[in-house]
Amino acid sequence: MKALHGKALLDDPAHNKSTAFTREERMRCGLQGLLPYSVADIKNQQKRVLGNLRGKRSDIEKYIFLNSLLERNQRLFYRTLIDYIEEIMPLVYTPTVGEACSEFAHIFRKPQGLYITPEDRGHVTSLLANWPETDVRIIVVTDGERILGLGDLGANGMGIPIGKIALYVACAGIHPAHCMPVMLDVGTNNQELRNDPLYLGYPYARLTGQDYLSLVDEFVQAVRHKFPDALIQFEDFSSEHAFVLLDRYHKQVRCFNDDIQGTAAVTLAGVHASCRITHKQFADLKIMLLGTGSAATGIARLMLSAFQAAGLSEAAARARIVFVDREGLVVAARAKHKAHIQPFIQEQAPASFVEAIERLQPDVLIGATGAAGAFSEAVIRQMAQYQERPVIIALSNPTSHTECTAEQAYRWSDGRAIYASGSPFPAVTMGEKVFHPAQGNNAYIFPGIGLGMLAGRATLVTERMFLMAAEVLAAMVSPEEIERGSIYPTLPRVREVSQAIAIAVCRVAQQEGLATVNLPDDLAAYVRALMYEPDY
Repeated sequence: MKALHGKALLDDPAHNKSTAFTREERMRCGLQGLLPYSVADIKNQQKRVLGNLRGKRSDIEKYIFLNSLLERNQRLFYRTLIDYIEEIMPLVYTPTVGEACSEFAHIFRKPQGLYITPEDRGHVTSLLANWPETDVRIIVVTDGERILGLGDLGANGMGIPIGKIALYVACAGIHPAHCMPVMLDVGTNNQELRNDPLYLGYPYARLTGQDYLSLVDEFVQAVRHKFPDALIQFEDFSSEHAFVLLDRYHKQVRCFNDDIQGTAAVTLAGVHASCRITHKQFADLKIMLLGTGSAATGIARLMLSAFQAAGLSEAAARARIVFVDREGLVVAARAKHKAHIQPFIQEQAPASFVEAIERLQPDVLIGATGAAGAFSEAVIRQMAQYQERPVIIALSNPTSHTECTAEQAYRWSDGRAIYASGSPFPAVTMGEKVFHPAQGNNAYIFPGIGLGMLAGRATLVTERMFLMAAEVLAAMVSPEEIERGSIYPTLPRVREVSQAIAIAVCRVAQQEGLATVNLPDDLAAYVRALMYEPDY
């Protein structure tokens, strides 16, 4: 414990235990008289937290309450999040974080994270030195340009790195002191935000071109200098910048883009697991992706590698992956295509979305559009016409932007769909049968990647790490979960999943010569010992 005393100790969220301080601790730390008489264990503290939380009338009020708890008592916040993760994760991350980002400037209470603006150019290293912790291992950074399906939210997007850090701690046991959320506040093109007198960000149009890249370069180099062991996770950048930055840095520094690579791995895991329900061979599947942004392209890239790993030639693997968008099947005959999907463009006649399903009869339909209702009744019924158990994965967040709801997928497929979504949905009852939709949340992937990188001190993040993470996640879906139609484990098992993924990442790092520490034979014990566990 820090050498804190009295009120300063109670005001330090990393060390404050509030009413849980024992009599001896109160005497030793100068807390007598500063706390009520009763010594409450953490279970009693949790009862108070849950009572207050469940009494809030809206999810955004619950978000504010939980964020306030994090700001005053980290131990209690994380212990409660871990113990009640199914109830609380949707409140600290998707879907509630979308509303929290939209309202960020209006619900602001206390600064969290680090903000970097164009006015800091030339001084970013000294800015990082202002961060109170000296051993940062995980950095989640955004520029706020493409927040979930909500678009350009500027500095309001800081809610995303804050939320992702909470999941690193809760889902993988990364110690809070090792984590830093960062906002590259390069402006916003959202005029409504810039006109808002309460907006807290850099109130100018976004940096572009070389001005933008040079500031990101300075940030990355400053991280290498100040926190050489840190992993950088790029989050919610526009598709254009997401690919440019990943290509620019992935062979230089420990980094990955969660929207491209994390989403791809969690989706690939779900597709692998679905084969245990459909009894199909993965290499025989046909995959249709709705959307041509960073998430959909990342999924296609990782699927391509997975198909090749399953024995297909590159040409045969590409033939099993098709894109559709609002104009229908993405084919060569159409005039313009985004550069990153060029390798997947089909030499076929144009077709509408529904016509493309009829022609190609895909086994798996994946949505990454941010467009609510994009999986219409006609689309789902067409999938169900050709597949006994159509696999429908609607990834877009928040819930209001999902391609179709769980209930729609089940009802329109007459209960035959295997459904997963990015945000959680409640169970659906049809007649006497209850369906339990799975949640394909990136929280099953990126925390384990981060933990594995921390454990193995690997110098780079590689594609094979994500391929292995997907295989591990798919294998961890229990027979009972498969029996009820779920293609992901339940959330309470997420720390177990993260540990297993971390072990796989360490092994890949060893095999690829990237690990910079000597890893023990008992990797499970080694990784488990690294995981932060808020005590009771």
